[in-house]
Amino acid sequence: MTILSFFTRASRAFNSYPASSKLLLLCTLSLSGGGVVAYSEAQVDASKTSVQVNEKDCKKKRVVVLGTGWAGISFLKDLDVLAYDVQVVSPRNYFAFTPLLPSVTCGTVEARSIVEPVRNIIKKVHTQLEVHGCVLRIGLSMLRNGEIQFWEAECMKIDAANKKLLCRYTVENNLVGNDEFSLEYDYLVIAVGAQVNTFNTPGVLENCHFLKEVEDAQKIRRSVIDCFEKAVLPGLSEEERRINLHFVIVGGGPTGVEFAAELHDFVQEDLVNLYPSVKDLVKITVIQSGDHILNMFDERISSFAEQKFRRDGIEVQTGSRVISVSDKEITMKLKAKGEICSVPHGLVVWSTGVETRPFVKDFMGQIGQANRRVLATDEWLRVKGCEDVYALGDCATINQRKVMEDIAAIFKAADKDNSGFLTVEEFKDVIDDILERYPQVEHYLKSKHLRDVTDLMKDSEGNDIDKVDIEGFKLALCQADSQVKNLPATAQVAAQQGAYLSKCFNRKYKWKDNPEGPRRFRGSGRHQFHPFQYVLLVVSYARGEQAAAELPGDWVSMGRSTQWLWYSQTSELAYSGVGGIRLDSKIHFRKRFKPHLRQQQRTL
Repeated sequence: MTILSFFTRASRAFNSYPASSKLLLLCTLSLSGGGVVAYSEAQVDASKTSVQVNEKDCKKKRVVVLGTGWAGISFLKDLDVLAYDVQVVSPRNYFAFTPLLPSVTCGTVEARSIVEPVRNIIKKVHTQLEVHGCVLRIGLSMLRNGEIQFWEAECMKIDAANKKLLCRYTVENNLVGNDEFSLEYDYLVIAVGAQVNTFNTPGVLENCHFLKEVEDAQKIRRSVIDCFEKAVLPGLSEEERRINLHFVIVGGGPTGVEFAAELHDFVQEDLVNLYPSVKDLVKITVIQSGDHILNMFDERISSFAEQKFRRDGIEVQTGSRVISVSDKEITMKLKAKGEICSVPHGLVVWSTGVETRPFVKDFMGQIGQANRRVLATDEWLRVKGCEDVYALGDCATINQRKVMEDIAAIFKAADKDNSGFLTVEEFKDVIDDILERYPQVEHYLKSKHLRDVTDLMKDSEGNDIDKVDIEGFKLALCQADSQVKNLPATAQVAAQQGAYLSKCFNRKYKWKDNPEGPRRFRGSGRHQFHPFQYVLLVVSYARGEQAAAELPGDWVSMGRSTQWLWYSQTSELAYSGVGGIRLDSKIHFRKRFKPHLRQQQRTL
């Protein structure tokens, strides 16, 4: 790149900022390399800036992001806001580090340590300039002020036909002004997560605690202390003390299991010293409708968690379905015997899964997805049946296309000489596109311990063959679709989806004429982008003195060393910056640093 072209591109980029600040560029060139220093003197004419912003924004496509969780913040962090008019709508004006919510319930981590205001995050987003193949990060937060607009409100309705949103300010107060407003969009990114699923069980909303938000964790923390304070009052019978100290967790998923482990540690390490008279009366019970806890993950993880709970004295009741909850007892049906029994409790935490939010359900009805449980997208995170709308995180699921639906088209594209047979070489020419477009094929190869895709080219008796016809090709791939699995509803998945979609938006026009994705087997050319692919990092469960973790490559780690593996991963996320932020440096992971209980904690 010539010096003239560099300054031309840099000038064009800097002049695109809505604030007409005075910029001084110093460029130093030498045989060993070069450097750029940018200085901004923010002395601007407010009226002139306002006009320029309005003129600039009207030329941009408007991107409206619903939600400020893992998916939404990850999307905003990497999005090129110079190319779009970005507006964010969420009833929560902060980002929460949700993997540490169970730790907040017991004081291992303070609530203020795992949250960051959204407006702070917006200010910390940096602009990227591509110069001669390199990316320069220039901190121009002042110049970017107003590029991303945030509205603390809740989306009430999506008008898909007219590309409009109806939003409402939902905080109850006596402030003047209209609470409702509408927004138009060119692109809509739905990243609102999901709400707690009560399965319409009577008494759950009135008598159970949930663990979805920071406020939920703080409420549980206060309630646990209340149970102990009530249990030590004079005049109570031993049975009454036992009831007050019976903590029930409904749901054996990751959240329920992690909370049970945290609560056990909290009781054994802190509360038994503060309330020694009732230390032998505490009971923790996990109720699971399935046959095992953590049954959505590797069975080795599930077995480890159950054995650990058994050693710790945590009771696990599997095969039990809760049918009602009152303020005094929880009623459930035992599947094995068909019996109905009631158990008294002091506190119930409901963690049985999530469901779609009401306005998303209404939107699904508009686009022909009324019969689905959750919003369906394609492999590029585009909502099926609605143009220019994307969905990320817990509110959506990727509807992976089956390879057998396109088997005839794949065979035809691979059969270059139209001979009616595929040779090994012809198969190899399309296999990379097949593996990218249909990732279940690769999962199938791994499940069958096949080293190479050519191992699929065998006859009905298992002998190697040089070529196959269409029926043989179908036989080779007919079982691959059995490996299609839904992605877990975790922070890792949501964050990766947000980062992926922002890259697609940043390159939307650049790659329009030069697509980078896999071959289109139905039609010509290639897909514009690579489809989203989830990369498993570390997923840890049953935290405590020992832990279990699921690792890439079908590996499972268990024991004390895995606890430090989880600590190191969470520490890296917390201190290196999550979604472009840095969490509070007061986060303490080691148990010996856990802040001891104080009386004032009940009022936090």
